[in-house]
Amino acid sequence: MTEIAPALVPLLVTLPLLGAAIALIAGRHRRAQVTVSVVTLTLVCIIATVLLVVVDIGDQAIAVSVGGWPIPTGIILYVDRLAALLVMVSSVVLLAVLLFSVGQGAADNDDDTPVSIFHPSYLILAAGIFNAFIAGDLFNLYVGFEILLVASYVLITLGSTESRIRTGVVYVVVSLVSSILFLAAIAMIYSALGTVNIVQISQRMGDLPQETQLVLHLMLLLAFAIKAAIFPLSFWLPDSYPTAPAPVTAVFAGLLTKVGVYAIIRTETELFLYNDVNVVLMIAALATMIVGVLGALAQAELKRILSFTLVSHIGYMIFGLAIATPAAIGATIYYMVHHIVVQTTLFLAVGLVERRAGSTSILRVKGLMRAAPVIAVLYFIPAVNLGGLPPFSGFIGKFALFDAAAEVGTPLMIVLIVAGILTSLLTLYALMRAWNLSFWREEDDSAETEARISYLGASPAAAVETERRVIPKVMTAATVGMVGFTVALTIFAGPLYDICTRIGDALLQPVTLEQLEQEHQQSTGGDEKREEVTP
Repeated sequence: MTEIAPALVPLLVTLPLLGAAIALIAGRHRRAQVTVSVVTLTLVCIIATVLLVVVDIGDQAIAVSVGGWPIPTGIILYVDRLAALLVMVSSVVLLAVLLFSVGQGAADNDDDTPVSIFHPSYLILAAGIFNAFIAGDLFNLYVGFEILLVASYVLITLGSTESRIRTGVVYVVVSLVSSILFLAAIAMIYSALGTVNIVQISQRMGDLPQETQLVLHLMLLLAFAIKAAIFPLSFWLPDSYPTAPAPVTAVFAGLLTKVGVYAIIRTETELFLYNDVNVVLMIAALATMIVGVLGALAQAELKRILSFTLVSHIGYMIFGLAIATPAAIGATIYYMVHHIVVQTTLFLAVGLVERRAGSTSILRVKGLMRAAPVIAVLYFIPAVNLGGLPPFSGFIGKFALFDAAAEVGTPLMIVLIVAGILTSLLTLYALMRAWNLSFWREEDDSAETEARISYLGASPAAAVETERRVIPKVMTAATVGMVGFTVALTIFAGPLYDICTRIGDALLQPVTLEQLEQEHQQSTGGDEKREEVTP
């Protein structure tokens, strides 16, 4: 297994791209496209699992130079525990959402997710996500971002409705600004250091004046903060995601912002470990948590509630990263995995609510506990998980973050712990209020209940209704599978958290160019000599 692992690494990107090409050639042959997409993502999931086992047991990353170029001249694909774990989790999520969308498309005659467009775009999106996770240099990371963003432009405007086109334009403009900042930062780093290889940058960054390092640091952080939806750069997200088709919204909420968080993790732990802006990150985390959850409390539409909670919980990840200890980094990775799975699951459950009730407004939807008890359970389990109730993974991740912050014990850390607890309670309140009104409230409830929630009447999209539709078994099965995945994060929290702890330890021990060359040689079995590139 160890010998074949390096040959598997490029397949993480080439398989989805090849699948997208075949799906495009298949045109309107729905079954062929579905088969190609499902097989492709299943293979990627298997490969990622194999790679995770190899790098975890072997305690060494896999470095593959594309085209056989010597280190560090060529494009490096780098798979460590973090990259392998995120690719594996992402592929499972992408596969589940794909099955959900297949059921929706078959039932709706592909009105919202046209097969000829959806499947190639979806696989290209997956290729971009996987490429970003395994990129060993900044420019390849930029390419991964652009691949997934180009595909996301198509997916977010599927159906070509007025609202989707309008929000899609905002999404495109914001993404282009982020990409321009990222590309400018890459150009400045190459000009200053003569390389875009992440390992080389980390070694040479210390030679630059602190002021120069800070400028480069803040430019990258700003670009990634837009992608990760960190306050105040999160203004675009609550309006963009809820208008897209349910499966698109689910995969965007679960994965796209996490790619931005992943880039920040790499930046903070590898490129600028000795030029930290942790105080800035803590303040941003505090604002993101509080503003996001307060926004959720003011919403009357389920997708918008979840979009604001998505923003607020990005704050937990930035909080953990800013603590900058191995325990905190490990807790951040665990919470990141938890949030990818739980947030995606909640959006899928809301997609079922929309089909069953014809609306996602908590002012209009009533009595679903009696009419659709399965959907009620599918919403309730991930909702209490996201709210952080024990013994679920949300509680485990938050407790680990708070424990790591308490060990540092500064006044700002204490403030953030209090804010994190408050955010968790308010998240639980917002989600349970929605559950109570949509599922528990009966059609004949008194006018007193209506009066208590009348303040939500002016909330955006509170009056939007759609046609009630049949829920195919495939959609329900995909959501059940994702709920099972959320439960598995709790049942297997021990082994998963152990892996995350090892990731945290490794990230705060920067890899040297000699180690990268050794990992490459062991991966390929060759004896290529390194070409030194001087700035």
